[in-house]
Amino acid sequence: MVTIQSEAIKVLKEGHVTTPKGFTAGGLHCGIRKKRRDFGWIHSVTPAVAAGVYTMNVFQAAPLKVTRRAINETSHLQAIIVNSGIANACTGKQGDLDAEEMQKNAAAKLNIPANHVAIASTGLIGSPLPMEKINKAIHGITIDKEANPQHFEDAILTTDTVTKHVAVQLEVDGKTITIGGAAKGSGMIHPNMATMLGFITTDAAIEAESLQLALKQTTDTTFNMITVDGDCSTNDMVLVMANGQQENHPLNQSHPQWSLFVDALKMVSEELAKMIARDGEGASKLIEVKVTGAPTQDAASHVAKAVISSNLVKTAVYGADPNWGRIICAVGYSEQPVNPDKVCIEIGEIPVVKEGIPVAFDELDGKQYLQQDNITLHVNLQDGPYKATAWGCDLTYDYVKINASYRT
Repeated sequence: MVTIQSEAIKVLKEGHVTTPKGFTAGGLHCGIRKKRRDFGWIHSVTPAVAAGVYTMNVFQAAPLKVTRRAINETSHLQAIIVNSGIANACTGKQGDLDAEEMQKNAAAKLNIPANHVAIASTGLIGSPLPMEKINKAIHGITIDKEANPQHFEDAILTTDTVTKHVAVQLEVDGKTITIGGAAKGSGMIHPNMATMLGFITTDAAIEAESLQLALKQTTDTTFNMITVDGDCSTNDMVLVMANGQQENHPLNQSHPQWSLFVDALKMVSEELAKMIARDGEGASKLIEVKVTGAPTQDAASHVAKAVISSNLVKTAVYGADPNWGRIICAVGYSEQPVNPDKVCIEIGEIPVVKEGIPVAFDELDGKQYLQQDNITLHVNLQDGPYKATAWGCDLTYDYVKINASYRT
């Protein structure tokens, strides 16, 4: 599925968050969920420079607040603790205390400072954490080489149907640098970080401010360009840990290989983002919207988001209906400076609109194309040099079934 191409960046066939040197991860079942693993952790052999981006929802969950505070205090993390099944969101003062207790107890177990531990939770909103079960799970954390990153990937899932992981390698200062990542997300996903958790590790040495900048830049064009259902959650974040185990010269914007590192980070982020979009609740197809010819970068991004977020577009793709009117309608309500007399649209490689006017095409060809698993919609505004890509999925009957019975 990798679309970013670079001879200098190698995609590893089996890559995980523990592929970078000095990281271990694992997961176990603590009893929040009936059977599946529901508690996981990532650990670095040494404190790692850390950066984070967070949901824009004003109802921010207790674990997110604890994690943001930890990174702001030291710019370092050595461990990430995650539970699934209960989000610890909208749980008041007790929720804050529970998140702080998780952080404190994990730090004691790992013999590290409390503000070197990040906390993440995902699942049902409004329910308190079963702290007896959580604390028992913390006691079961192991950080030896026998820990299993696949157990971590499984432990963080909610309604996801598959685990999501990727790793790449590149050369920096003659050192082999690895970036690995894992994520969860299937529903309540919309641009500006929502119902997804992303965890990225690297053994590169990098300055803290530069890592935060790189994460923010890559998030804007990857995780913030996906949608499943337009809902924005309370808990979600992407965290990066860089432990410097390869001992390269610390990366920053002045480093000659800075742009290569950012490209590699973007590759990991984009692949995880696309995996999330493809695994949307009930989804059967991945949809990619490519906007070109925009007068500004914001215009390109907003038009792409408008099209990928349209429920009418998503249902048309599900039904294999080449109804280009739904696409052009979304372009029109994107609130961007669009000239209707210039817009061109293609479904796959099939032109359907040229300069605002319908193009005759074989409906059967359009239908056959939309029956594929991966769909690309092209929108050319013909009004500037800027472009953007957004990812999402079709909207199916199963999405309604999954969300109608989420609590029961």
